[in-house]
Amino acid sequence: MYKDDVKHLNHGMKKPSSTKGTKEKKLHLSSSINTIPDKATKIRTNKLIRNSDVYDLLLKIPPGKVSTYGDIARALGNPSASRAIGRILSENPNPIKVPCHRVVMSNSRVGGYAYGTAKKRQLLENEGISFTKEIVRNFKNVRVYPQNSNYTRS
Repeated sequence: MYKDDVKHLNHGMKKPSSTKGTKEKKLHLSSSINTIPDKATKIRTNKLIRNSDVYDLLLKIPPGKVSTYGDIARALGNPSASRAIGRILSENPNPIKVPCHRVVMSNSRVGGYAYGTAKKRQLLENEGISFTKEIVRNFKNVRVYPQNSNYTRS
């Protein structure tokens, strides 16, 4: 993994604990990342990452290409939010329409998937991505950097 992708990993984080709300599950972490009712994630920079913004970016990743959790976070203006991106992808309500399987780790490993890593790898292989053991082959050639047209740098 790249330094900027992982510097926030395990920094002051405790295991998440779930509590049931009236209609939604809330994720409580000891860090500054929390799920809030409008399905957006608040990051240390006080910027929100909305699930719909993440899903919109995924639609820009063409078949046969991949992006990383960090690439998505950077495109949304929150470079340290790759873990939040992973959590949002785990809640993808329509993985057929929104291709969350096209997001991999920055070290070119497959990463998690709601239906298992074997299924994620199979979907990627069906799109023409090849692997050497658990590593995406020709990662630099198949990696894309989606751009968020709604995000403007301040």
